[in-house]
Amino acid sequence: MSKYPSKNSRKWLKKFDADGDGRISVEELRQVVRSKGGWFSKWKAKRGVKAADKNHNKVIDDDEIGNLVEFAKKHLGLRVISSDR
Repeated sequence: MSKYPSKNSRKWLKKFDADGDGRISVEELRQVVRSKGGWFSKWKAKRGVKAADKNHNKVIDDDEIGNLVEFAKKHLGLRVISSDR
């Protein structure tokens, strides 16, 4: 997967932007993990945000989504599959 996720990857992740601020918080990421049947969702969400949040504002901004996709792939066993080829 490239460093920059596809439009479909971004669109899928943005579905979990519950407050519509354009960013993914720890709680919003926790809901993603839970929706996929993941265990220890709060712990995994905190790890995901910490790993992907390069500007240290404690949320995943649009330009950090690629980092989050890579983290999910490597550490959570999740894959974001796109169909926009």
